Amino acid sequence: MPEPAADVVTRVRVAAERPYDVVIGRGVLGQVADVLGGPRRVAVLHPAALIDVAVRVSSTLERAGHEVVRIDVPDAEAAKTVEVAARCWSVLGNAGFTRSDAVVGVGGGATTDLAGFVAATWLRGVALVTVPTSLLAMVDAAVGGKTGINTAEGKNLVGAFHEPVGVVCDLDVLATLAPVDLRAGLGEVVKCGFIADPEILTLVEQQPAAALDPTSAVLRELVERSVRVKARVVSADLRESTSEGRQVGRELLNYGHTLGHAVERREHFRWRHGEAVSVGMVFAAELARAAGLLDDAVADRHRAVLSSLGLPTSYAPEAFDDLLDAMALDKKTRGSTRRFVLLNGLASAEIVSGPPEDLLRRAYATLGQPGG
Repeated sequence: MPEPAADVVTRVRVAAERPYDVVIGRGVLGQVADVLGGPRRVAVLHPAALIDVAVRVSSTLERAGHEVVRIDVPDAEAAKTVEVAARCWSVLGNAGFTRSDAVVGVGGGATTDLAGFVAATWLRGVALVTVPTSLLAMVDAAVGGKTGINTAEGKNLVGAFHEPVGVVCDLDVLATLAPVDLRAGLGEVVKCGFIADPEILTLVEQQPAAALDPTSAVLRELVERSVRVKARVVSADLRESTSEGRQVGRELLNYGHTLGHAVERREHFRWRHGEAVSVGMVFAAELARAAGLLDDAVADRHRAVLSSLGLPTSYAPEAFDDLLDAMALDKKTRGSTRRFVLLNGLASAEIVSGPPEDLLRRAYATLGQPGG
């Protein structure tokens, strides 16, 4: 199957220890081989549902002189287990993969997380290229070098920092994405608007239908802006060094995730990540308002923007105690102290440590109110 003609290509530089580019455009799958470099063996990890994309990536790699081994992995969060990672390691071992070989992850955020973890742990680190096929993966999981798998105790509790040598975002693949998955991915896009680039919010508010159209110029701009936000943040804080007060590094990207991850765990990962983060952002905004950090206009804007995209802004009123326990395992928690990334204004944030439980409970109560 011939590759579609590529349009103008955008390259966003991530200033990691070994800088790399995020390639954004239409018809750019063929650039995977260019990003990877010289001939080597390559394991292409992909879910079965994406076999067509994986074959196209594999074909371009083979034409460039690579020996390709394809590894089917489960879809979504079912891929992010130690058992699946061990099966991937076994395939690499049987194929004789060395440190000059590479891993390419083709799929959504769960697949790129798994591929990154496998690449980080095989022989203590081999080259990685991520080819995100969902909006969520393009703007979040595939960029920044965080890799991980889940355990029964929580999400992404086992992982490593392992930067890719490149990321290839072919916007054409979004046309095959289920509308519910595209919508969920916009949760992370909106997050980037609140924490760093308010123009994202304006674009969504002015053209919510275009934001939900995978072929639109608006969605492309939203992707590019979101990738630039993430690239800028991770370049300044590659290893998520501890943030304190208004000195917020990479933890800024976790806005809405403290409660969001707890919702995902309570729902046994049946909720999409962007849906849970949407609820988590509304909670964070209400907590900031209750703490006297955030004005009503910015707090209320959360519900308005997210609702315009059809994203959830409320959750079960009776769930607070379960979620409180789950938040204790959040990666931002230090000892027994819960930490939250909260806004003190539009595109301005701080870390709040140990807010009292009654404040958390009061903020959460608004999530079950009509219109919440």
